[in-house]
Amino acid sequence: MASVESIESVEVAVVGGGPAGLMAAEALAAGGARVDLFDAMPSVGRKFLMAGKGGMNLTHSEPADAFVARYGARRGNIAPLLARFDAAALREWVHALGVETFVGSSGRVFPTDMKAAPMLRAWLHRLRASGVTFHMRHRWLGFGDDGIAVSRFATPQGEKRVRHGALVLALGGASWPQLGSDGSAVAQLAACGIDVRPFLPSNCGFDVEWTPHFRSRFAGEPLKSVAIGLERDDSGVDWRVGECVVTEHGIEGSLIYALSAPIRERVFESGDAGARILLDLAPQLPAERVRAEVLHPRGARSLSSHLQSRLHLAGVKAGLLRECLTKDEFADLDTLAGRIKALPVRVVRPRPIAEAISSAGGVAFESLDARSMLSALPGVFCAGEMLDWEAPTGGYLLTACFASGLVAGEGALAWLAARR
Repeated sequence: MASVESIESVEVAVVGGGPAGLMAAEALAAGGARVDLFDAMPSVGRKFLMAGKGGMNLTHSEPADAFVARYGARRGNIAPLLARFDAAALREWVHALGVETFVGSSGRVFPTDMKAAPMLRAWLHRLRASGVTFHMRHRWLGFGDDGIAVSRFATPQGEKRVRHGALVLALGGASWPQLGSDGSAVAQLAACGIDVRPFLPSNCGFDVEWTPHFRSRFAGEPLKSVAIGLERDDSGVDWRVGECVVTEHGIEGSLIYALSAPIRERVFESGDAGARILLDLAPQLPAERVRAEVLHPRGARSLSSHLQSRLHLAGVKAGLLRECLTKDEFADLDTLAGRIKALPVRVVRPRPIAEAISSAGGVAFESLDARSMLSALPGVFCAGEMLDWEAPTGGYLLTACFASGLVAGEGALAWLAARR
């Protein structure tokens, strides 16, 4: 049977070694606090490193108003965090680590070497030099019988109890659980009466019930230069241009991720019926031009050859027309022209949260005060993806994680100072 060690005391405990937790630890150490950081994994920053494998997208250079709008329904909660630590401040902070950055053609900001590891190494060196002590393979189990001033941890040596003057929780969301956070820890807060919203997949793909023929021919094929439309209640359509990928299960990729929140909500609202999205297979051409090309005399050519010749619709795009239209719809040229500009595709469910880039849900902001402290649990602060917010890819996720960690760390520092 696992042993239970006697209680050890620390001034402040930070739980979670992702960007939010590390930033909270830095803020606390900079204010003179003795910081002990605990993480369930053998090393910190695992999701941060994974995110950097495709190029470390740190933040975005767009104007502040457009930037904060990316946080959707939670923009009002994220705005104060960004007011303390915005994209410009993040770039300056990265430069102070000795890592230079550049702005890409899309406005995204990257380290010049596009890598996360050198930045993380420099950061950890600075944190250790400032006195932060790291405790790996310590999984937070919740509070002890002594109340919220004591945390319980599962360790390879058995259960450990730690008394702390303040506690910063940066436990992560529920995506990529193999990297350390599976969302289960917030159940401990829910048991304490904290408002915790269910975790949901964000920046995720969606299932589409493709026919076996279509799946076998086109799974893995990219859809370049397309637009996705979401129908509004007023009969209008909101369109967004980009790229995505047909998969064995459905559809995913950057364009889908950018719209995953509204698509997900529509799927949940519609239940088993799924939700309809529209695909514009030729967004560079106006509807009148598409109709003219479809109706242009084709002579002896087949309709498929005609569409390829006049509109460059071939491969997976042509396959989608066959997949999503009936034979009669495909043969009716007026209907076909309209569907090329607005092809209905029914998505039935989001992909599992373990596959998602990020998650929505978690601790509700309404449970926090302005310093990111849980109002019902004095001295306990929350930061990062364990909070109920979401954002598209493009640096917005990381920026808000850094900002929320800084605010929580500074809040915990003020809490400690008021009790000395």
